[in-house]
Amino acid sequence: MFKHILIPTDGSPTAQKAVKAGLRFAREIGAKVTAYHALDHPLTHINNEGYTIDPTLRDQFAREARKAAQGRLDAIGKVATAAGVVFHSELAEADTPYKGIVDAARKHRCDVIFMASHGRRGVTGLLMGSVTHQVLTHCTTPVLVYR
Repeated sequence: MFKHILIPTDGSPTAQKAVKAGLRFAREIGAKVTAYHALDHPLTHINNEGYTIDPTLRDQFAREARKAAQGRLDAIGKVATAAGVVFHSELAEADTPYKGIVDAARKHRCDVIFMASHGRRGVTGLLMGSVTHQVLTHCTTPVLVYR
């Protein structure tokens, strides 16, 4: 059925549950996994008044974010390897997380995306938006939403 699963993560507890479930699913069906984490572009300006972030501080934040994200992906890789699942990962900057996920699925020729839904509803869902909803709206790859 599915041969290559993309499992995006933001490192949240909800995403971690989906990662574990996605790896179990991959093991059960004999699929390989690509884990994906989208990095935000580094912040350069505070507002439209022309205030800028100190480049040294900006670079430090970017390095720390990359290091933390890579640590998350490496941890997923250890679990995948222990379970006998063929594993790859990608850490990439993206304009928005959903675009990064859609692009990663296309780039790696994944035939399904297995991802979490934080279940935000009401005003919170309206204000914060839903990456999962955006992926469902903009992607032609099937999406399994873990709740």
